[in-house]
Amino acid sequence: MSHSLLVVGGSREERVRVARAHVPSAHHSLVVDSKTLPFIRVSEIAWPPSPRAVIVDDIERAFPDCQSGGTRLVLTQSTYLLQTWIDRLDEGDLIVATADRAALERCAPEAFQGRGPWARFSTIEIAETEDAKETKATEEVAAPTSVPFVRFVSLARERLASAFAASDSVERLRLCREAVTLAPDSPVAWLALASACRETKDGAAARDALDRAKALAPDWEAPAYESGKLSLVYDDMPRARDEFQRAADLMPAFSAAFSNLGATLGELGDPAAALAAFRQALTHDPRSFTILNNIGVVCRELGRLEESEAAFRQVIAINPAFVFGHYNLGHTLFLGGKYPAALDAYEEGQRRDPQRNRRQGCRLAVVRFANGDAAGAERDLWACANAAPPDERADLLLEAYEIAHALLAGNPALERQRAFLDHIGAEIAKSE
Repeated sequence: MSHSLLVVGGSREERVRVARAHVPSAHHSLVVDSKTLPFIRVSEIAWPPSPRAVIVDDIERAFPDCQSGGTRLVLTQSTYLLQTWIDRLDEGDLIVATADRAALERCAPEAFQGRGPWARFSTIEIAETEDAKETKATEEVAAPTSVPFVRFVSLARERLASAFAASDSVERLRLCREAVTLAPDSPVAWLALASACRETKDGAAARDALDRAKALAPDWEAPAYESGKLSLVYDDMPRARDEFQRAADLMPAFSAAFSNLGATLGELGDPAAALAAFRQALTHDPRSFTILNNIGVVCRELGRLEESEAAFRQVIAINPAFVFGHYNLGHTLFLGGKYPAALDAYEEGQRRDPQRNRRQGCRLAVVRFANGDAAGAERDLWACANAAPPDERADLLLEAYEIAHALLAGNPALERQRAFLDHIGAEIAKSE
């Protein structure tokens, strides 16, 4: 497939003009409406012959992110939606999209991180002008008459587009129910309704809607994925595993399905299978620092410390602001006996961490102890532990005591710092 194009900056009219200028003259153009794009399955479209250029103006409107409580319909997630279109394109086909940069950064920040299918896009940024700043990103501009325009008009799709642009979850649920009434044979409508039900914490209704979507489209990965997410809400890990596996089988390029499968397998105590799933997820989203972080954690659990260290270093390279990348690297280095390097990693994590995570601060204290810095260990440990509530403080001290005790037992040279261990032991005894 040819490299696709994203045009940002400037006014909306300028973006459309530049985008059209970059459509190869030999390509058959298909201009689609971004607002209703999430609510039609790619298989339902009458495609022109190859080579093709799919033109999507205001692509940010395809990724509404208005749901609450951590719920988001998979159809509106950019890495999933774009991947479904890319999977349908032939070699030589491409997507040419325009977007308001600020709006796209809000709803799909992964677009500018080269995540997943966004890695296929080159970006053209038009210089901002005063006129551009005054132009609304979502105002309607007529499509060129030289290309077919597919709006996917139907009352049900319009209801769904309005539903997921709404800020109120009750209004979203109402509009989704209207869409199902208008199109009772639409698996998309039932899937959207399931998400709205999950958002409003009606698990039984969500499950019923998902079952209907599956019955209408048994070979569609999206209902299986949403079913897996619903199963996680109700802590049904075996069912979540099976549903994410089903979604991954149906769409092998669906990175999020493999990522969630890996996390579920980890919870079910199968780290080797979890690692395999995470590595498959990474194949289709190699710049995902969260996937790399999970790979690092599982490799560490499996005792594969060199692979764990390499993964965490990639995490930090991609996203230096992710403080747990530094903390996790420090933990892996510590387990490998690389105490000076572990100290550097923990210190960098604390330096970047606005919350000054207490547990990580206590672990930093133990790393100082391993490096022979008893005074620094005392300072950090008690500053963090004494700021914690009683139950948390007791847990932090017990962890520090166990690690420091193991260090001392394995390294007689630390015997001169035994006072650090004795101090912790005395405080633990006081609380018993």
